Amino acid sequence: MLKVILYLAISADGFIADKEGGVAWLDEYASTGEEYGYQEFYDSIDAIVFGKTTYQQVLTFGPWPYPGKKSYIFGDQNMQPTENKDVEFVAVDISEFMEKLADKDVKRLWLMGGAKLAESFYNHGLIDEYDFAVMPKKLGEGIPLAKPIVQADGMKLTNEVRWPSGVMRKIYTKE
Repeated sequence: MLKVILYLAISADGFIADKEGGVAWLDEYASTGEEYGYQEFYDSIDAIVFGKTTYQQVLTFGPWPYPGKKSYIFGDQNMQPTENKDVEFVAVDISEFMEKLADKDVKRLWLMGGAKLAESFYNHGLIDEYDFAVMPKKLGEGIPLAKPIVQADGMKLTNEVRWPSGVMRKIYTKE
């Protein structure tokens, strides 16, 4: 059975990126040396799905950070081709994508973002788990995650971990 996990960092006031769409505000937490459960999560997933804007941002981080993990990129027909065998562009609706994915050996799908794609998956009732790293910082403005997702409507808090940096990992599953 395929399980979709929305795994991302979020500010204390519900933003996933600053007003320019950047995530440099997360750098101060990365510099602590703590990985906040990332490696365990990453090792547990079979594939990744994200939107065009998130994909384009990931490309600015340096070498492809997800080798060996199939990455599905939702975008329009005009996406720039890539030689990366792990990347596949998706130009169908979410329901059709999920039907096709069911035929593949994917048990855990990381829904990386962005906000619009997460909201679309949410609206289709496809997210089984939220795994949030809640940062102790308020951005005040930026790219927000949809309020029903931030408020974990229809979900139950199943795990919470706090680090000295103030970061909290909160895991919610469908009730």
